[in-house]
Amino acid sequence: MLGERIRLLRRRSEMTQGELAKRLEISQSAVGMYEQGRREPPYNLLIKISKLFNVKLDWLLSDGTEQETRELDEMFEDFFKAMRQKRGLQFHGQPLSVDEIEGIIKAIKLSAELALRQSRDM
Repeated sequence: MLGERIRLLRRRSEMTQGELAKRLEISQSAVGMYEQGRREPPYNLLIKISKLFNVKLDWLLSDGTEQETRELDEMFEDFFKAMRQKRGLQFHGQPLSVDEIEGIIKAIKLSAELALRQSRDM
């Protein structure tokens, strides 16, 4: 899982393995081995990676699937609750009905689920 996360972060940042290796001051083959799970980076390098990509070290080290899903669900529920409580939401100057707001909420949920699946498949 650690290797997959390193690869995901590198790809999201549109870096090659060589570019990441240079930024971390290690060899390109070391990056490849870390991404393939053939080697584990030392602790000081994990800290560099977390700082470089601005991610928490515990996220980098955990498999995180359940936690990510739970955090995403909580964030969306707070957002959706706020949406449902707002009065006068409009689209092109026309008030949205409760059904239209629920449709928007469903679309946001679906989009987030698809994005999360896609990021896991990278």
